[in-house]
Amino acid sequence: MSIKEEEKLNQVLDSQLIKRLFVFLLPYKWKLAQALFFLVIFALCELAGPYLIKIAIDKEIVAKNIHGLALVSGVYFIVITVQFIVNYLNQYITQWLGQHVMYDIRKIVYDHIQKLPLSYFDKNPVGRLVTRLTNDIETLNEMLSSGVVSLFGDLFVLIGIIAAMLHLNWKLALLTFAIIPVIFYASFLFRTRVRESFRKIRVRIAKINTFLQENLSGMAIVQLFNRQAQNEKDFKELNKDHMQAHIETIRYFAIYFPTIELLSTAALMLIIWYGGVQVFHDAVTLGVVVAFIQYAQRFFQPIRDLSDKYNILQSAMASSERIFQLLDTPIQQNTLKDEIKSSTTKGKIEFRNVNFSYKENEPVLKNVSFTVEPGEKIAIVGATGSGKTTLTSLLTRMYEVFDGTILIDDQDISQIPFKKLRKKVGTVQQDNFIFTGSIRDNIQLENPEIDDVIIQKAATNVNAAPFIEKLPKKYDHILYERGNNLSMGQKQLLSFARALAYDPDILIMDEATSNVDTETELLIRDAIQKLLSNRTSIIIAHRLSTIQFVDRIIVMHKGEIREMGTHEELVQQKGIYHRLSSLQFDNMEPSYSSEGAA
Repeated sequence: MSIKEEEKLNQVLDSQLIKRLFVFLLPYKWKLAQALFFLVIFALCELAGPYLIKIAIDKEIVAKNIHGLALVSGVYFIVITVQFIVNYLNQYITQWLGQHVMYDIRKIVYDHIQKLPLSYFDKNPVGRLVTRLTNDIETLNEMLSSGVVSLFGDLFVLIGIIAAMLHLNWKLALLTFAIIPVIFYASFLFRTRVRESFRKIRVRIAKINTFLQENLSGMAIVQLFNRQAQNEKDFKELNKDHMQAHIETIRYFAIYFPTIELLSTAALMLIIWYGGVQVFHDAVTLGVVVAFIQYAQRFFQPIRDLSDKYNILQSAMASSERIFQLLDTPIQQNTLKDEIKSSTTKGKIEFRNVNFSYKENEPVLKNVSFTVEPGEKIAIVGATGSGKTTLTSLLTRMYEVFDGTILIDDQDISQIPFKKLRKKVGTVQQDNFIFTGSIRDNIQLENPEIDDVIIQKAATNVNAAPFIEKLPKKYDHILYERGNNLSMGQKQLLSFARALAYDPDILIMDEATSNVDTETELLIRDAIQKLLSNRTSIIIAHRLSTIQFVDRIIVMHKGEIREMGTHEELVQQKGIYHRLSSLQFDNMEPSYSSEGAA
């Protein structure tokens, strides 16, 4: 779902989201029960205070009983002390609860993201996903740690205060409660408007994160093409939209909270006036009026708190909508069996009438069929967009076949576990990703089966060892983000070492010799020979000079196989490959605009 689609989200019932969120609280139900218990004790202490003051005024002060007054004061001090202790315990437990639930949610979301199909990442920017794992989950933490549990506490206090006020004097109580309908109406208007504002804020922050991630990653291009001023202008607009969404929320709160304060002050004024008149006529005692004033203050405080909690809840609902939409996105399924049938072959590949498209009615592959025998080396050439890389992406199940079948060692790849399939098929890409960490970590990728002996042997075999040995800490040398402290050729050799260390039966090389200097290319060619030895290999390349040694060449054009054969056979056919070969070996750039060009 795009950010624009998110802006059009229909309102989801809060109860549905809360039920789903409550599932994350179930593992900590005993901690939650402890927090609720302490809240009940806190509420009782909150109720006891005004009543003790009433007793002190009506019984002890009026009777001028110093000992009785001291006793009541002592009890009041004990109540305050207990209230402090249980408040501390409640705060600690709720914060602990929030942190653990946030940890669980973030882990589940991250695990889910890793299982999503690659097509999902084609449509959803990285910054948006980062927002889900950071801002949105942090908002849920705020709700769980200071919103939900405290909400119950406020309700306990409200119910207790209502009961106490009715017990003391039902007329004064009804006078106080007369303000409640007005408060509920104001709260209803506030709620209907502020929810949409919080949704806008979440969408705006996702846009900002996406913009920042994209432009910071592409800073070199930004500076080379003097895009700083335009990017500053674009960011200013995004930042302004985010600010305006916040200001809209602030405006609603600026109206709502003073309104609640005004109403509570009006209620206190009525209590003082009516209660005072009743004291004049000896209808009620002074202690009752004082207790009522304190209860009224405590009565409106939870209401104000509930309004503030609603702020947190609305923000959390907007965040939870997005988190659950992400969790509801179907993961890439794998229909597996516990026992995978064995095969006598090792590295056989077969495409049977494979059709595929990234978008509906825009086919990328059309009825593609071919077989690669174990140990055979084939190359795939063709124009950009002809379907070369798509073939290899389908082979590793980065995307799923729409129609047709792909088999490895005579077994449908849909029946092979992802882990086993991708251990069987290794890939060296044109732009290999280097993680922040040591060289050892980047070759091993935390695979316990790959020890230092295998790592060093793989690096030596692909000619990566010479440059690694010159580094200050050798295999423990720390690489920066995306390997920015390595040259393009060094990163490519490192990716070869990674592939060789995993020892796959099938090796895919996608433009593995591009973007490197001539000297490094010679090292890479030698490394390729060692990598391809005794392995079924698929090589995607624009430079035809790098693939003349292969057993067969497949020529793709507009998603179809147009030609297939050895270099010599294809040259003699005088077709697409012949024209490509003539252009390249005559030191000319190939043209992909015509029907015959690839």
